[in-house]
Amino acid sequence: MSDHTDSRMAAFLKEHPRMMGALFTLLVLLSQAGTVVADSSAYGGP
Repeated sequence: MSDHTDSRMAAFLKEHPRMMGALFTLLVLLSQAGTVVADSSAYGGP
């Protein structure tokens, strides 16, 4: 990201602090979903 984009994101999160928590929660859920998908593809049986 460029410095301009970083500063815009920082300003947005400063104005909307609850969005930071929502983005963090979304990141955690997506990382766990990726782990589940990777784990389920390891088993080839029915």
